Amino acid sequence: MTIWETILIYLCAVNFIAFILYGRDKHKAERHEWRIPENTLLLFSALGGGIGSGLAMKYYHHKTRHLKFQFFVPFFTIVWIIGLTYFIMHTKG
Repeated sequence: MTIWETILIYLCAVNFIAFILYGRDKHKAERHEWRIPENTLLLFSALGGGIGSGLAMKYYHHKTRHLKFQFFVPFFTIVWIIGLTYFIMHTKG
């Protein structure tokens, strides 16, 4: 498996998990149950799941009014895009 395949699998997995976590948290919020901590949700954005987090925020209408989510989800996504672009440009092959 190449490094690119590994990165792609990782990013797909972390974005999928982020999307599911936002959905579970929304479900729990509606039922007044124990919630997933906000830091955990943001952590998955920081780990590369910003696209999944952003899509979940739109799809579930969840955390859309929280300023830290409005800022950090796009911020982490941009950081990952810049980092991957740099990696691609400086990797031979």
